[in-house]
Amino acid sequence: MDELNGKMIACQILVTGLIARLANDSPDPLGFLTDFRDEIRAVVKGINIVGMDNTDRVRLVAQQTVDELFSLMKPPSSD
Repeated sequence: MDELNGKMIACQILVTGLIARLANDSPDPLGFLTDFRDEIRAVVKGINIVGMDNTDRVRLVAQQTVDELFSLMKPPSSD
């Protein structure tokens, strides 16, 4: 389990770095981050999760992870 957690943390760091790099190349970095975060949140809300009884919990954890990643770059919005 520790190996899986380590790999997930590495992926989160990689994704955060890639997003920050794209934002820095954008003429409006804050707008880019806000739009990108909103798109990712919409994708997470719409994911079809098969074979689980409590998909709301999975979505909640995924949303929190998205917010955590983006909070490293800017505070999450209140929506």
